[in-house]
Amino acid sequence: MTERSGTGLGAMLVALFSTATVAAAGMTQYSSDPAKSSLEFSFVQAGAQNKGKFGKFRTTLDVSADGATASGLDVTVEMNSYDTGDKDRDDTLRGPDLFNVAKFPQARFSATQITKTPTGFDAAGKLTIRGVTRDQHIPFTFRTANEQGHAVGYLAGKTTIHRLDFGVGQGEWKSTEWVGNDVTVTYNLRLVAAAP
Repeated sequence: MTERSGTGLGAMLVALFSTATVAAAGMTQYSSDPAKSSLEFSFVQAGAQNKGKFGKFRTTLDVSADGATASGLDVTVEMNSYDTGDKDRDDTLRGPDLFNVAKFPQARFSATQITKTPTGFDAAGKLTIRGVTRDQHIPFTFRTANEQGHAVGYLAGKTTIHRLDFGVGQGEWKSTEWVGNDVTVTYNLRLVAAAP
């Protein structure tokens, strides 16, 4: 009886492992193409809409062959790589009361679950900025294409982040009188499939 139970358990573990292996093998990993990708943000300052963009960031995403399933979305942003078109403002943003890039050089989003939606996908995960980690949803669309014999993907969408939730705004910058709390992040990424 013990031998049969052990054999049954072993067979079940082998079956589960095989299923997991097949599922993993059915996914293709895509990585961002920096030269053809954009990560931008907009915010209200003194009643006016302002924009900026990050120049250095890395994104990876696993997608099934049929495009119906996605997992493993991971984004790392080099916080010192932004540009708002105003040097004085950029220098202020780098300071200890705002992004504090000297102490927190990177921001990161890592998805814990990605679900299919009527319009695309919704990635639920953890976003870390300034050493503070919060739950965040990243909605996005994704489509694949074949360009010169290479599989590529296009990921696009936008989400809203509340800067004060991450401590981006210390001292006088905690006030939303001059700088709004809402920051809209827009992403348009070209991703390249890893070689099989």
